[in-house]
Amino acid sequence: MTQTKCRYEQLYAIVSSGNGTKILRIARRLGALGGTIQLCKGTAGGDLLRYLGLIESSKEIVQIIAGKAIIRSVLKVLKEELHLDKPNHGIAFSTTVTAIAGSRNCQSQEEIQDEEERSMFHAITTIVPKGNAEIVIDAAVKAGAKGGTIINARGSGVHETKKLFNMEIEPEKEVVLIIVSADMTDAIVEAIRKDARLDEPGMGILFIQDVNCVYGMMQ
Repeated sequence: MTQTKCRYEQLYAIVSSGNGTKILRIARRLGALGGTIQLCKGTAGGDLLRYLGLIESSKEIVQIIAGKAIIRSVLKVLKEELHLDKPNHGIAFSTTVTAIAGSRNCQSQEEIQDEEERSMFHAITTIVPKGNAEIVIDAAVKAGAKGGTIINARGSGVHETKKLFNMEIEPEKEVVLIIVSADMTDAIVEAIRKDARLDEPGMGILFIQDVNCVYGMMQ
């Protein structure tokens, strides 16, 4: 399998249910080839509503991969058309894609002299057994996070498979996505690691990504 290195970014948008299709239309209009929409659940409470705009409600998360220039254009349009600068309208951000496999369209479409970008935010993604997402959210909030997004998923691994009537089954997973200021990352990660017992086999995994550009958060 050939792996193509290119200067692409991935856009994430977490918005109210029904807005995902609108985002894909905007992205295609600006040159993206398509994307993926997933159902998820937002969680925040009280005075946190002004932060990610995520309450305990149905949300959609849109993921799109395209050239950096296209993604940045899409983010700017989303800010204007979805009013992401206002409370409770969602959040959109981008992360760097270092390589793509399986895409014939990953060409060097843009010649960009990249300036070094200092990430002010991090995306913390934690994948845990179903039922443990709230533990992750609670730990993160206690450490200073303002909320997060829960996505249902399925996983398979050496510690995750169980047997039912001699048949292996893949238990459901929950993916928790939390956006935080970079200076808060260490404390939040340590809290999640401890409370969700991530060092124990089969209890989950956590990874951190730099956020290049973000709209919809109080800065």
